[in-house]
Amino acid sequence: MIYGTDITMTRLIAFNKPYDVLTQFSDKDGRQTLKDFIDVVDVYPAGRLDRDSEGLVLLTNNGGLQHHISDPQHKLPKTYWVQVENIPDDAALIQLQQGVMLNDGLTKPAQAKKIATPDVWDRTPPVRFRQTIPTQWLELQISEGRNRQVRRMTAAIGHPTLRLIRVAIGPWQLNALQPGEWQEVNFQTMIKYADDLDSKNHRSRRHRTRPTISDGRRNGRQRTQTQPASRSSRRRRKPD
Repeated sequence: MIYGTDITMTRLIAFNKPYDVLTQFSDKDGRQTLKDFIDVVDVYPAGRLDRDSEGLVLLTNNGGLQHHISDPQHKLPKTYWVQVENIPDDAALIQLQQGVMLNDGLTKPAQAKKIATPDVWDRTPPVRFRQTIPTQWLELQISEGRNRQVRRMTAAIGHPTLRLIRVAIGPWQLNALQPGEWQEVNFQTMIKYADDLDSKNHRSRRHRTRPTISDGRRNGRQRTQTQPASRSSRRRRKPD
């Protein structure tokens, strides 16, 4: 069970992190943190979002749930709206979809597509544009958790990121939350999401044909066969 032994008191909070806010509750240098916006005790962020990025952060008081959301081994997809310099062509999108070679290795394939300019809030401070260079918004979904991964991926294909907004983590979406606002969400959404994902993976394995394999310890015996592999009440707090 991913939530630990006691789920009756579990809380899960969705927060729209503004630009230039740290995903932590204290900072010795006096920079803005989660504490400036969230007055709930004993909740902690499930994963991080860079200071210069915006959007969805989940916080919970349940250590098991926190681990399940943040640990890349569970492959919980994270969806971003990314504003990049210039207009990526089909070849650039294919690179993202097939995996991009970074200095720490090849990324896993991402879901990537161009999207129309989304209806989002103005950033403070505003993005610095170059008048002679157009921009394009992309929707990018990844299931890894490398440091500044999305920015490094778009830079590697020649399209530096200008603005980055996380709009979804697994089944939870940013929806209408504005910067600095938060609301409690239904953590049990994860149970149905995990069940649906398991069912999907099971169907995929059931129809998978295993390739011919050789076991060198057993005189090269080969086999080929097809077989199965074994919203809730809303609360908001706006910044002062």
